Amino acid sequence: GGKGLFLKEIEEALLAGEVDIAVHSMKDVPVTLPKGLVLGAMMAREDPRDVFVSRRWTRFFDLPQGARVGTSSLRRRTQLLHHRPDLKIVSLRGNVGTRLKRLEEGSVDAIILAAAGMKRLNCEHHITEYLETEILLPAVGQGCVGIEARDNRQDVLKLITLLNDPQTQICVEAERHLLQILEGGCQAPIGVYGTMVQDRLTLVAKVLSYDGQTVLAEVAEGSMKDPGAVARHLGDRLIRQGAQKILQEVIEAMDNEG
Repeated sequence: GGKGLFLKEIEEALLAGEVDIAVHSMKDVPVTLPKGLVLGAMMAREDPRDVFVSRRWTRFFDLPQGARVGTSSLRRRTQLLHHRPDLKIVSLRGNVGTRLKRLEEGSVDAIILAAAGMKRLNCEHHITEYLETEILLPAVGQGCVGIEARDNRQDVLKLITLLNDPQTQICVEAERHLLQILEGGCQAPIGVYGTMVQDRLTLVAKVLSYDGQTVLAEVAEGSMKDPGAVARHLGDRLIRQGAQKILQEVIEAMDNEG
């Protein structure tokens, strides 16, 4: 996809020494980085939720039967259909401005976007409802900005470490570890969100079928000192319930549609 290609170009420039750092939205960063690159910092997380944007309807659950909702995210699509199987999900690509224009033109009745992106672009006035994580669980790393650098540039890594938020880093590392365990890419129908209270890390995850009607939901808790262990515990439980089989069926369903 476009985001993946853009990210690859930035990483190539980083490896070639054309730039010293790369700044990414963490939800777009694959769990395996190219050799020679590291994530030197994860900045304090912005609002991780998704938002509902509509010209006519103020709440997601107020949408009429068969309403058209625009999103290109499989994670959003499956969770929306879980709550409202009657909805018509319209694939909507492009930047925030392009998507808002499609809404304005009446191509769709509503669109779903990331709260963090809307805030950073000063588009909050378009938001009609913030969707709580119980309704729409975020993508891995959603709301977090990460800074990537070459692993041999200790001078650069020392500088960007000052921007690192330890709590965000622990939560996002656990989320990314879970995605790796489930062998799901950035576009997989997996919602996961880590939170911390004192020294305890809680990780919530959902894996959904293509039509959104089958949902595997699990929660794991553990020490913040070992986010990998919390992710492994959660991943094992989801795999035992058949998560990888569901993800494989999603790939097959997409191939059949494409």
